[in-house]
Amino acid sequence: MSQQANPRGTFLKIADSVKVLIEGNPEMTELPSLAEVMHEHGVSRGVAIRAYGVLRQEGLAEPTPGERWRVVREGAPVDRRSLHERIADVIKTDGLQVGEAFPSASALAERFGVSRPTVSKALEKLEAAGVLAGGGQGRVRTVRAVPTREERS
Repeated sequence: MSQQANPRGTFLKIADSVKVLIEGNPEMTELPSLAEVMHEHGVSRGVAIRAYGVLRQEGLAEPTPGERWRVVREGAPVDRRSLHERIADVIKTDGLQVGEAFPSASALAERFGVSRPTVSKALEKLEAAGVLAGGGQGRVRTVRAVPTREERS
């Protein structure tokens, strides 16, 4: 008979260990990636997802675009708008004018903590809405129009 550990309840143990991390680090805003949890605990992706599901049910974490999970802290403001709406705000926050170059997908991916393909989809939405122009491999996107509040909603 195999001496393998019983997987039943493993996800609860993992959830408890992540809770300890959250409680021990008040500055923590993002949970370890699923890959990190899988590697550290030697479990499958499904078990890691179930562990994070427990944290979600308890109101300690929530998923974000790009398969990341963020820590939910009471009283802390959380921007739950879609990624393309948050990226559209870059025009205003960075003071970009019509015709100026827009940050690259790689720079935006790092800024928002999501994958580059996720950012590319959001940029495509902004291009379709007429906010950005250009794009594509090797081409710089430029600001076509400064979005108004109605266009962003």
